[in-house]
Amino acid sequence: MKSYEIRVRPMREFKEDVSREIATVFVDGYEKDLAFLSNNQEKLIEAFQKMICPDVFYFATLEGDIVGILACSNNQNRALTIDKTILRHSFGYVKGSMAYHFMKDEFNKKLYCQDDTAYIECVATTVKARGRGVSTALMRYVLENENYNRYILEVTDTNEVAHRLYKKLGFTEFERKKERFSKLKGFKNRIYMELYVSNK
Repeated sequence: MKSYEIRVRPMREFKEDVSREIATVFVDGYEKDLAFLSNNQEKLIEAFQKMICPDVFYFATLEGDIVGILACSNNQNRALTIDKTILRHSFGYVKGSMAYHFMKDEFNKKLYCQDDTAYIECVATTVKARGRGVSTALMRYVLENENYNRYILEVTDTNEVAHRLYKKLGFTEFERKKERFSKLKGFKNRIYMELYVSNK
């Protein structure tokens, strides 16, 4: 059996610009959610590359390729800054405006949480890396190397694989919210989970 090593690094400490590779994994991981914008992967990558916040992203490499991403956001920085101008330029006025309207609340809203709380978001892996422990490696790295006391995240009720992973890592559910337009979005509830860790 072939052995492989997953290596995790913070984007902010990496000398090379890997925003394109990170955007590629993001688009790959959220392909279904982004289909309403465009089926042109290149166009999606170019747009989201410009909206990434390098301060909060981590990436995982496998055999030298970036195959997984995770953002550990806080009350100062979110994973993405959704920009209306970029979206309109990339996808046209109507689609760009619609995308901004739907995504701005998801990403541009400041997190109203304590300084000791982190919000895990944008966890994604490439198709070829799924089932190889990449998401687990990213989560473990952040939990071991960041200095927050509380980590929160959300997962949809249809994403059973991620839900199982978070439970395995010690996250527990603290809230469940019904989703508006659930049939359109393909899930009924957002499940909010938390993990408390002692100071290192």
